Amino acid sequence: MVERETMEFDVVIVGAGPAGLSCAIRLAQQAQAKQQELMICVVEKGSEVGAHILSGAVFETTALDELIPNWAEKGAPLHTKVTHDEIYLFKDEQSARALPHLIVPKTFMNEGNYIVSMGNVCRWLAEQAEALGVEIFPGFSAHSLIIEDEQVKGIVTGDMGVDKNGEHKDSYMPGMELRAKYTVFAEGCRGHLGKQLIKYFELDKDATPQHYGIGFKEIWQVSPDKHQAGLVVHGAGWPLDDNAHGGSFMYHAEDNQVVVGLIIDLNYENTYLSPFDEFQRMKHHPVFAKVLEGATRIAYGARAIAKGGLHSLPKMHFPGGLLVGCDAGTLNFAKIKGNHTAMKSGMIAADCIVAALAKEDYVADLAVYADKFKSSWVYDELYRSRNFGPAMHKFGRILGGAYNMIDQNLFSGSLPFTLKDTVPDHACLKHKSQCQPLNYPKPDGKLSFDKLSSVFLSNTNHEESQPCHLHLADAAIPIQVNLAQFAEPAQRYCPAGVYEVAKDEQGEDKFVINAQNCIHCKTCDIKDPSQNITWVTPEGAGGPNYPNM
Repeated sequence: MVERETMEFDVVIVGAGPAGLSCAIRLAQQAQAKQQELMICVVEKGSEVGAHILSGAVFETTALDELIPNWAEKGAPLHTKVTHDEIYLFKDEQSARALPHLIVPKTFMNEGNYIVSMGNVCRWLAEQAEALGVEIFPGFSAHSLIIEDEQVKGIVTGDMGVDKNGEHKDSYMPGMELRAKYTVFAEGCRGHLGKQLIKYFELDKDATPQHYGIGFKEIWQVSPDKHQAGLVVHGAGWPLDDNAHGGSFMYHAEDNQVVVGLIIDLNYENTYLSPFDEFQRMKHHPVFAKVLEGATRIAYGARAIAKGGLHSLPKMHFPGGLLVGCDAGTLNFAKIKGNHTAMKSGMIAADCIVAALAKEDYVADLAVYADKFKSSWVYDELYRSRNFGPAMHKFGRILGGAYNMIDQNLFSGSLPFTLKDTVPDHACLKHKSQCQPLNYPKPDGKLSFDKLSSVFLSNTNHEESQPCHLHLADAAIPIQVNLAQFAEPAQRYCPAGVYEVAKDEQGEDKFVINAQNCIHCKTCDIKDPSQNITWVTPEGAGGPNYPNM
């Protein structure tokens, strides 16, 4: 039995993203206003706050205006206001039609929003939290739950200095028990512990399956004559066909930098589809190429996005804790935004916790959170966009888009219909015999690149000789089932070259996991058709180190 150091707090928050940090700030603000003393701890698995944050991002300030009204005076890194929106329907690799704003869902319009690096926004939020007395521990992964008497009592941080065989190295240091009256889980999309909590407490029994996309992002340094600060470009169509949904984006940020990316829904059917390669060939379209040609790619990253919306939200409260932000799935996909909704969900959590701690009678299960959430503007947003994703999946790009335009622009999301998507993303892949193989062009090293050179730009690093954090429930399934039936899609859906099928010494197929390449996108945990892969936290500080994403 490992002896662990124990630290006691009033509140432990898992994840220093927008939801977790907003929760921490609101807790400290409320405690000061009520003259309460609160011990608040935020645990962050990245090497620093912001290291694992990746978001487009066009940022809506609704929640920030509530949380820190004088954010501009305090130096929040919101410098580039949106000046103009352009929306394209891409027909093929050469042509595109600019769509009039009149026929585009108004949720796509970004007047009053800002083009930001959410990594830098989170770094700034962390400074505000620490100034209020919040303790933030970067480089510590929340490895496991403490559940006693059917109640969450905190978390255990990951052990350090364990080799790939599970033996203790000279640098071994056991993880700590961080115990709290309440634990808030704000891990982001497909959170490792959030997934366990949803299963343990059956939080999703009244919800439809969560749905996801994989989002790619690159930052390019472009020529000043090609840069239009504040321009926001969104597109649909090519390179994706009618059986794969998603959309492209290009944001002109500050300092002659352009953000370019592609989001692909993970309910795609063709097992031969490679999301990474779709993104690489997308950049050759003239709409993007005219800006990127001659420019320098300076950053790359990818991560999963929870986009199921209102119908996929699990119950967000349970004995001893709350599930907030993208850990629950609060992103508003109709707006292609989730930072403001994540922040608000964390703020509501803080209000509920402060009120509960002020009472003499301790209440373990903050059921009041459900009512507070439902009466908030974030619930209203998600309700009005509840049919957006299901309409696209059921009716396709054209008819689904038309439905959403009518619903959002003419009825503000109040059409008396409820559409639901009940098929989980991993169940959508077709047998390889039903799929057309896709031949992707080789990267040219100018606009398109390979996976390994891209991972290099993500500054990904994992401590050598640590246990693999990508667990297979059955080591035989990748070859015997996934290769036989689906041509083993892990080697294509992973955006970092983690998975490959190679030959062993006898010439037999074998499944190889290059865990050191993992950029923590969680796509494998979501899309594996056999649900055989479980992503768990590696040693603290491992993974990407995004400087400006």
